[in-house]
Amino acid sequence: LGRVLMVGHLLLYHPAFEALLAVVRAGELGRLRYVYSTRASLGKFRREENALWSFAPHDISMILQLVGRLPDKVMASGSHHLTEGVADTTMSHLDFGDGLQGHIFVSWLHPYKDQRLVVVGDKAMAVFNDVEAGSGKLLLYPHKAHWDGDLPVVTKADAVPIAYGKDEPLERECRVFLDAASQGGVQPPSDAAEGVRVLRVLDACQRAINEGGSVAL
Repeated sequence: LGRVLMVGHLLLYHPAFEALLAVVRAGELGRLRYVYSTRASLGKFRREENALWSFAPHDISMILQLVGRLPDKVMASGSHHLTEGVADTTMSHLDFGDGLQGHIFVSWLHPYKDQRLVVVGDKAMAVFNDVEAGSGKLLLYPHKAHWDGDLPVVTKADAVPIAYGKDEPLERECRVFLDAASQGGVQPPSDAAEGVRVLRVLDACQRAINEGGSVAL
């Protein structure tokens, strides 16, 4: 077996996310306008790390995969209610340039579980809702919005399920790891370089929370 460096960004191996990534790369959503994610629940509360570092790595990893590059700069804010200095809720804003924006809301002080990734393009929109099951987990919304002179025109359409595999994400991740180790030279999506990119965004968001304002990457 070869040597493989891999980090545990499990959601990159979720079959629904893999299907979403394929749709984005195929251009079915058109040019991306913005991406936002929500990862919230009631608990588990921590004192050694805040909600940003506990929850947001998964969302950052997915957004970077979808966009294909690091943001130019980030802004972030947080609020602490249970432990002084440990944010229970954070909102991070990622500016990728060219009008493309990303937002990440995380909280462990939230009335219900919400794990949602929304991708909006100029042709269509898609939602990966990991709380849902079956065909409702990954939906394509072929809505359209544009201006006709001074009048906004919105064309709504019914949601269309996007087919995805049924593999368990952890099983899929382990299989990718073994394949990479046995084949040699095949890098998994969550290789060491991907882990460093996610850490760079996390660090910039934390500095923005501490210092205020925006932080360039």
